[in-house]
Amino acid sequence: MSKCYYIGVDVGTSSVRAALVTGVGQVLSTATHSLRILEPDPDYFEQSSENIWDGCCKVIRSVSAGVNKDQIHGLGFDATCSLVVLDKHQKPLSISSTGNNYWNVIMWMDHRAAEQAEAINQTKHSVLQNVGGLISLEMETPKLLWIKQNLPSCWERAGHFFDLPDYLTWKATGCMSRSLCSLVCKWTYQMDCDGNGQWSDSYFTEIGLGDLVEEGFAGIGLYYIIYLTYDSYTISDRQMFVPGVWGPYCSVLLPNLWAHEGGQSAAGKLIDHIIEGHPASSWLKEDAAKRRVHIFDILQEVLEFMAKKKGVGAIAELTQDIHVWPDYHGNRSPLADPSLRGMVSGLTLAKDAENLALLYLATVQALAYSTRHILATMTAAGHNIRVLSACGGLSKCHIYIQTHSDVTGLPVLLPKTNESVLLGSAILGASASGNYDNIKEAMLAMGGKGHVVKPDFSLKHYHEKKYEVFLLMLQHQQQYKQIMADNKH
Repeated sequence: MSKCYYIGVDVGTSSVRAALVTGVGQVLSTATHSLRILEPDPDYFEQSSENIWDGCCKVIRSVSAGVNKDQIHGLGFDATCSLVVLDKHQKPLSISSTGNNYWNVIMWMDHRAAEQAEAINQTKHSVLQNVGGLISLEMETPKLLWIKQNLPSCWERAGHFFDLPDYLTWKATGCMSRSLCSLVCKWTYQMDCDGNGQWSDSYFTEIGLGDLVEEGFAGIGLYYIIYLTYDSYTISDRQMFVPGVWGPYCSVLLPNLWAHEGGQSAAGKLIDHIIEGHPASSWLKEDAAKRRVHIFDILQEVLEFMAKKKGVGAIAELTQDIHVWPDYHGNRSPLADPSLRGMVSGLTLAKDAENLALLYLATVQALAYSTRHILATMTAAGHNIRVLSACGGLSKCHIYIQTHSDVTGLPVLLPKTNESVLLGSAILGASASGNYDNIKEAMLAMGGKGHVVKPDFSLKHYHEKKYEVFLLMLQHQQQYKQIMADNKH
C-alpha cells in the first residue's frame, strides 16, 4: 500500500481543530479555528452550523496542504452533543430569539430546556433507566420539546434534527446516516448487545413528541452506523444501572461492551471562568504571552513559590482554608441536579496573583473531588475501577492530572501524544477507510503508547478531610435551598 494519511477533526465548544495523521498514529500537523458563540439570555448558548462547517473546511485544508489528496484515505469527526436544526430544504433554521437562521445550533451546555427535562422526568418512563434515572436538560429530547413548545414555527418548518457529529458526516458525505453513539447516548435510542435497536414510540408520545412517531422518526434518524465519540466513559462487559450516571449503553464505544458516561457540566470552562474573572488575570496572561507559556505554568510557579514561602510540604495543602463546590453550571453526575450552583468558602479581600493561584488550585481540587464522587457512586453500583485514562485539553495540565490521581487514589494513564482527541478521530477515519478490518485493528496500529501518573499517598489524609468538607458543602446548599423554599409558604 502506498503511503496514506488520515485526518481527525475535533469540534469543541469554542474552536474546531484538525490533525494530519500517518498510518502509525504520528501527528504531522495541526490547525485550529475559533468558533462564534451567541449568548442571548442566561444559560442560552447558540452556534451556527455554517460557521462550524466553514471552520472544519479551513482546518482540513490547512493540515492537508502540500499532501497528495489521493493519499488521504479517511476523515473522522468528533464533536460536542449540540443540536443542529435544518429546514425541509436542508437549510439552517433559527432556534434563536433573534430569528436569524444563522443561529441554528443549540449548544450542548445550553440549559433552556430545564422545564421540559423536569416534565419528562415526571413521566418516570422506563427509557429513563438508561440515562441514570433522570434525563439531563443537556440531552436532545428535552431540547426538541423546548423547540416545539416555544418556537412552533421552527418546529413546523424543521426537516432535520442532527447531533453535531452526525451533521458533520452528512456535510462531508451527503449521507443522512446517524451514529449509534450519538443516538443511544443523547437521543434515547434503545440498543441491546444483540444488535437490536429501536425508538420507543411510547416514550416520545408520552413526553409530547408524538409527531416524530407519526412520521416514523424521519427527522431524527432512520439509518444508523456505529461511530465512536469521546467523553467521560467507563466500559464493562456487564449491564449495570447507576443512579445519576448516564447509561448503560451497549456497543457505543466498542462492540458488545456496555458504557457509562459520567461527567461535569463545566470543567475546563469553570477553570477559565475562575481565572478570567480575577483581577490578577490580565497581567498573568501578559506574562504568559511574553514567555510563550500557558497561564497554567505561571500559576504553577506561583503555587510553588507560596509553598516554599509558607514551608508547606506539598502544594495541595495550600488550600487548607479555601473550599469550592464546582457546580457553577449545575450537576450532571452523580446527582443529576441542574439547579445546583457553585460555592466558595474562604474568600478574602486579596486580589493578587497568589489569591488567584489559590482559587485556581481549590477549583482543580473540587473538580477532582467531584470525579471521586462519581466514581464512588459507580463503585457502589458494582463497578470496579482501577485506572483512569485522560485526554483532551486538561490532560496537558500537570496539576489537574496529578490532583485527580491523588484524590481518587488511582493511577492516570496519559497518552504519549498531546493530541489524543484528534488522533482518536483520525483512527475513526482510518477504520472507515476500509484499510483495517475493524476499529480494534485501527486502534492497535495507530494508538501509540502512554505513561502513568501515580498517586501521592502521603496526601491521602489531607484529601480525605477536604472531601469531607466537599460533601458538607453539598448538604449545606441543599439545606439553604430548603430554608428558602419554606419561606415561600
